[in-house]
Amino acid sequence: MKSCLAVDIGGTKIAAAIVQSGKVLRRHQISTPSSSDPKNMDKALEHLLMPFLNEVSTIAVASTGIINDGVLTALNPQNLGGLNNYPLQSVIENITKKTTVVINDAQAAAWAEYQTLELNNINMAFITVSTGVGAGVVINNELLIGANGIAGHAGHTLADPNGPICGCGRRGCVESIASGTAIGHAGKPFFGDTCDGETVFTHFAQKNNNAEEIVNTSAKVIANLIADLKMVLDIELVTLGGSVGLAPNYLQRVQHYLAQQPIAYQTKVQSALCGADAGLIGVADWANKIR
Repeated sequence: MKSCLAVDIGGTKIAAAIVQSGKVLRRHQISTPSSSDPKNMDKALEHLLMPFLNEVSTIAVASTGIINDGVLTALNPQNLGGLNNYPLQSVIENITKKTTVVINDAQAAAWAEYQTLELNNINMAFITVSTGVGAGVVINNELLIGANGIAGHAGHTLADPNGPICGCGRRGCVESIASGTAIGHAGKPFFGDTCDGETVFTHFAQKNNNAEEIVNTSAKVIANLIADLKMVLDIELVTLGGSVGLAPNYLQRVQHYLAQQPIAYQTKVQSALCGADAGLIGVADWANKIR
C-alpha cells in the first residue's frame, strides 16, 4: 500500500514528506519562491515533488492563504511574495498526475493537534504565530473549513482599530501587531533596519526593555484573540504553535495576559505538540478521513 505525499506551503518554506499512519517517513524542504510569477512556484513544486511520486498514491496539501475550490487566494499577499489566485490543486495534479486535496495550513495543523488529544471530544483551536497569524478550529469532532475556505483566519480579526494597516488592507488586524513579521518591524527603531522577529527575541531573552514591550504587546493581542474565540465558539483548549508561538517564554506571556481576563473568557492554553510537521501530519490524516 502506497503512502500519502503531504506538502506544506508556507510563507518562507515548502516542505514535502511521505506520511504513513501519522508518521513522517521522509522529508525534504525548499524555500518558498519570493516572486509573484506563478511559473516560479510551478517550477519549485515540480522540483520538490517529482522525486517522491513513485512511492505515493495520493497528494495532500496544506497551504498558507485561503483555499477555495483548490485555488489559493492570499488574504495577505505579502506572505507569499505577492502570489495570488494561484490554481494550486490543478497545478499539482498536472505535475504529479495524482489525485490531490488541498486545505489551509493552519486548518491542517489544527487537525494534527486534535489527533494528539486523549479525548477527541472537545472543542479546540490551534493558533500559529509565525510569519503571519493563523488558526484552525475543531468543533464537535469536525474540522471547520467553511463554504469559502476562510474558517480559522483569526489573524485577520480586529485587534486595534487604530493599529497599523495589515497586508490584507484592513487596519489593526491581529497579524499586523502580533506576528513575527510585525514584531520585526516594531523592533527596527531600536535594533536597526535589518531587525526581524528572531532579533527581537534575542534581545527579549536578554531582558531588553524595548524587546520585552514588543513581545508583551504581541502576547497580549494573542491572549485577547483566545478570549474572543472562547466567547464565540466555547473553545475548551488552545494549542499555540509557530516560530513565535513556540519561542521561549512566549506561551507564559500569553497565559499571563489571558489570566487577567474575566474567568468566562479564560481557557486552557498549551504548546502545540506536532511542531514543524503539524501541517504535513494533519493534512495527510484529513485526506485519509475524507476519502
